[in-house]
Amino acid sequence: VSFDLPEYSANVDALGALRVLEAAKNAKRPIKIYQASSSEMFGGAPPPQRETTPFRPQSPYAYSKVFAYHAAVNYREAYGMFVCNGILFNHESPRRGETFVTRKITRGIARVKAGLDKKIYLGNLDARRDWGYAPEYCEAMWAMMQHEKPDDYVIATGEAHSVREFLEEAFRVAGLGEYQKYVEIDPRYFRPTEVDVLVGDATKARNVIGWEPKVTFKELVRIMVEADINLIDKKNIQ
Repeated sequence: VSFDLPEYSANVDALGALRVLEAAKNAKRPIKIYQASSSEMFGGAPPPQRETTPFRPQSPYAYSKVFAYHAAVNYREAYGMFVCNGILFNHESPRRGETFVTRKITRGIARVKAGLDKKIYLGNLDARRDWGYAPEYCEAMWAMMQHEKPDDYVIATGEAHSVREFLEEAFRVAGLGEYQKYVEIDPRYFRPTEVDVLVGDATKARNVIGWEPKVTFKELVRIMVEADINLIDKKNIQ
C-alpha cells in the first residue's frame, strides 16, 4: 500500500512519530515513548539483522520508519527523553489485518473450507520472513519500557520461513491437502522492490531484558488457521 500512497505513508510513519516526540518534549513531564520500528527498515541488508545492521529500506513504509527511528534516537540523546525503538520482525496473530499475507492465507483457507471461495490470490511465495507470535512481542515491548535505561532492541525468533512454507503448513493444519489447487499468483501483489529475506538476531533482547520467543512457527500457523476457521463457523451459524 505504501507504494501507492508514499506521501500518506511518510506523513503517518515519519512525521507522525516526530509530532509525538515533539509533543512529549514540550510537555516537560516524564513521558516514556515506545517507537514501533520495523524489520522492513533493514530491507536489502544481508541476514541475520541485528541492532548494528545498516538499514537498506525498500519501500516508502520502510524509509518512513527509518526516519522515525533516527528521530527517536535523536530525541533520546538530545533531550534525555525515555524513548525506545522496538525493531519488531513480523509478529502475527488472529488479529492480524486481512491484507497481510499470513492472515490473507489463514482467512482464505477458512473461506475455502466453508465453500465461500475457491481461490486465494497471492504474490511472491519465495519471500522469507521471521514470523513470531504477537502477544509475546507485546511482552518484549513492555519489558524494554520497564528497563532502567531506554534503548533499541531487535525482537525476532531467529528463524526464517518462506510464504510457501507458511502456505504448506496452513493447508496441512486445515486438512485441505496440497495448496496448489487453491492458490493463484497475481502479479498485482508483487512489490516494485522486493525484500527477499528478513531474519532477526534478538541476542541483545535476551541478554538485557530477558526476552525470548516460545511459540514455534508451526504453533503460530495452527493458532491462526484454527482461529479463522472458528470465526467463519460462528458467522455461518449466526
